[in-house]
Amino acid sequence: MGARTSTSGAARGGRGARERILRAAGELFYTRGIHATGVAALIEAAHVSPRTFYVHFPTKNALVEEYLRRFESETPIAAEAELERGDLTAAQRLLAIFAFEGDSPAPIRGCPFHNAVVEGAGQLPEVASLAQRHKQAFRDRLAATAAEAGAVDPETLGRQLAVIFEGANALAASCNDPHVFADARQAAKTLLDAALSPAPGA
Repeated sequence: MGARTSTSGAARGGRGARERILRAAGELFYTRGIHATGVAALIEAAHVSPRTFYVHFPTKNALVEEYLRRFESETPIAAEAELERGDLTAAQRLLAIFAFEGDSPAPIRGCPFHNAVVEGAGQLPEVASLAQRHKQAFRDRLAATAAEAGAVDPETLGRQLAVIFEGANALAASCNDPHVFADARQAAKTLLDAALSPAPGA
C-alpha cells in the first residue's frame, strides 16, 4: 500500500518527531483503523512524549487530515500512481490500476480515503472534503488518460472506470479477496475496448 512504514527503533523526541508521528499514523490508521488507534498507541509507536505529540498535532483529527494529505504528495496510493507511468501506453495505464500484487497475509484494507470517510460517519467534515477532492482528482486523471488513449467520450469512460475501481477496492476489503481485481480488470478492459473501437461505418 505504501502507507505502511515501520516505526520501531526510532529515538525518543528530538528532531524528526513529526515525521515519526506521521509514519506511525500511516501504519496504524491504515492497518488498525482510525477509531481503534488511540493517541497513546501513536505516541508509543512514534517514540515521542505526549507533549511533543500535541506540539505537532493539537488534535487527533488534525493528524488524520495530515495522514490523508500525504497520499496526495509524499506517499501516493500505489494503484493510482500507475496512471503516471511513462513506460506504458495510456490504455495500458488505465488497466494497470487494477493490478494487485503481493502475498502478504495481512488483511486487505482498501482505500484509506474511503475508510476514513466511513469511520468518520459524517462527523469529520474536513476528512470528507479531503476524500471528495481526492476522488474527483482521480476521476479527472482517469478521464485525461482515457482522452490520451483516444476514447470518444473520455469523461464517461473515466467515471465508469472509477466506479469499477472503487467497487473493486471496497469488495476486496470487505471479503479480503484479491481475486476481485482480476474481475474488475476484465470489466474495465471490456469498457475500454468498446470505447476505443471505431464506430460502425467509420
